[in-house]
Amino acid sequence: MRSLPLPLALTARLAPVAVLATAGWALSSGPDTSPAAKEGTPPPETTGKSASAPATRAPAKTYATAPAPCDALAGKTVTSLVPGAEAAGKEIPSTDTKVRRTCSWNALKGYEYRWLDVSFEVMATDEAAQKSYTERVADRDGGGDVPGLGDRAYSVVNLTTEDKQQTREGTVLVRAANALVVITYNGSDFESKKAPGTDEINKGAIKAAKEAVAALQGG
Repeated sequence: MRSLPLPLALTARLAPVAVLATAGWALSSGPDTSPAAKEGTPPPETTGKSASAPATRAPAKTYATAPAPCDALAGKTVTSLVPGAEAAGKEIPSTDTKVRRTCSWNALKGYEYRWLDVSFEVMATDEAAQKSYTERVADRDGGGDVPGLGDRAYSVVNLTTEDKQQTREGTVLVRAANALVVITYNGSDFESKKAPGTDEINKGAIKAAKEAVAALQGG
């Protein structure tokens, strides 16, 4: 049996987001000798902030942690998109699993190869997620919006060829509040050297994206 070439490795573009917040009060030193203090009235610095300067609060996060990515898809979805793969998938190590988690499935059945990644990224604010979403969409020309999926969603499919072997890859980017869902789905036929059709890859990536977003929202 002849050996089969392996497809291109996928490059994960993960943009970690770090948020640091500090606050403090400067208190004067020495005893208070004002008349108000002598009469028992609390000094101004202990009465709290005035009504004209309300406390600043950090925006509430819709999603605080990333869900388990390997549980995001139904087993039948995994086996239909990646024939021969184990439904459990394999989680890719992350430096911070609270904000970034990815699961991967891949298998070769006969001469047909398929690869699927599901990634969740939780950011500090909706604005940060929107900025990252916009930047990533700008890097992927030729796609289009996916209506009714998250707050914004974008899908694109590209064909690459290396040593006469074609690989077609679809990417779906979804922003849901302060979280991003990223789906990567590709395939190759090592006998014909051809890639699966654009429609097959695009529909498969969008199907995975819909289930992943539902898993995020059902959190």
